[in-house]
Amino acid sequence: MQKTDPRYSQYIDILNEELRPAMGCTEPIAIAYAAAKARAVLGRTPKQLLVEVSGNIIKNVKSVVVPHTGGLRGIPAAVAAGVVAGDADAELEVLSKVTAEEIEAMTTYLANTPIEIRHADTGRIFDIQITAFAAADRATVRIADYHTNVVLVQRNDEILLKQTLTDRNDDRLTDRTCLSVEGIVDFADSVDPEDVRAVLERQISYNMAIAEEGLSGNYGANIGKTVLRGREHDINYMMRAWAAAGSDARMNGCELPVVINSGSGNQGITASVPVIVYARETGNTHEELLRALCVSNLITTHLKTGIGRLSAYCGAVSAGAGAGAGLAYLKGGRFEMIAHTVVNAVAVTSGIICDGAKASCAAKIAAAVDAGLLGLAMYEDGNQFFGGDGIVKCGVENTIAAVGKLARCGMEQTDKEIIELMMER
Repeated sequence: MQKTDPRYSQYIDILNEELRPAMGCTEPIAIAYAAAKARAVLGRTPKQLLVEVSGNIIKNVKSVVVPHTGGLRGIPAAVAAGVVAGDADAELEVLSKVTAEEIEAMTTYLANTPIEIRHADTGRIFDIQITAFAAADRATVRIADYHTNVVLVQRNDEILLKQTLTDRNDDRLTDRTCLSVEGIVDFADSVDPEDVRAVLERQISYNMAIAEEGLSGNYGANIGKTVLRGREHDINYMMRAWAAAGSDARMNGCELPVVINSGSGNQGITASVPVIVYARETGNTHEELLRALCVSNLITTHLKTGIGRLSAYCGAVSAGAGAGAGLAYLKGGRFEMIAHTVVNAVAVTSGIICDGAKASCAAKIAAAVDAGLLGLAMYEDGNQFFGGDGIVKCGVENTIAAVGKLARCGMEQTDKEIIELMMER
């Protein structure tokens, strides 16, 4: 792919848009960001808040620890953190500079401030609206469709910002229809490493740091440690364990940042950590690693584009397939090997549901990475799933489109049932 090919700059733009740093699980962080922005617009500390969120936001915030809160969980904790200590200009790093005094103040604020939470059935999968009140004044901030997409800012009756919402409100992002597996492999082969170095070096640094913390600390169900125990030198288990450990830490209060993919830290970890571990253990050059990360990240994004940011379909499945594709690239594979790896992987794990962010996400990551490894091993042994085998279609792009339709349309009712089950008392 030549630099003059329009896709070259588009692919770089997509990497820069998707691989962003975030502190903690991205849904509670988006709530904290909206709350911090509402406080800033109001101009003082709110005395009361109304939080209106879509079911998928409820699902993804209910059980996860909000970082820099002293172990608090859930929507009220995310709101309080944003109000008390959030930096409204820092977006997904909104809670990166919280002090010990502010953590104590959050608990006091939660105990003394009415925070009403409503399920907003707006028809949008991703929807957060926070209205903050103080005396006669109010401020409203709405984020829709993706984590930093502020579509409404209002103070009293004055509209300060309003974006028109469309069926798929991603007009401010690069058009993802330019992505294809063949194009991604071509891009990885030809990209000037300097054009992607900064964004990928940050992903390597951040995501390996939190994976290491997950293996050395005590987080959640300790899936990473469990996978690795007794298999410390088996590279296949190392890749699964390090990826799972990053999620162990992230889902259970670790305050290290991650670099996300498709709006998810877990997906960013899954798409990158196995590839980094493999490259380091087998002696691939750093340039080869950067090119392989282009493959794993862009294929993850390509798979997620048809599914959507939030779904009943577990995003780790896409990232595990992306990781398998990156590993195939490191082994010298190109389009044929990578395409078969992706098809094989999604044929195995596409039934995994997303029931919110919590400790068990780490176990799903381990399974998704294992599926990526199995998909690659199948190709290496001359085996594959064929078009007509279940949801598998003839050709990788047709299979990716089928998975997107399954997740976006076929699992719509599943998503509603999951949310109802999670909201039962």
